Amino acid sequence: MVLPDGNGRVGRLILFKECLKYHIIPFIIEDQWKMFYYRSLKEWENERGYLRDTCLNAQDQYKAYLDYFRIPYEDDNS
Repeated sequence: MVLPDGNGRVGRLILFKECLKYHIIPFIIEDQWKMFYYRSLKEWENERGYLRDTCLNAQDQYKAYLDYFRIPYEDDNS
């Protein structure tokens, strides 16, 4: 189920805020990954790894942006 645009936007902002609050590198699902994201939401009950992988890939892209702009961050995976 896809939420109406207003609710989805609010949810994304809350998710972004919570990532920052708990010192987790945030992520943004860009247009080219949206279909993977929607599929992972649809398949959540059957396969939770899809959503995790999609979000981790988006997080890697966000880290690349931080690296490009030389913004320091702590990476628990390094």
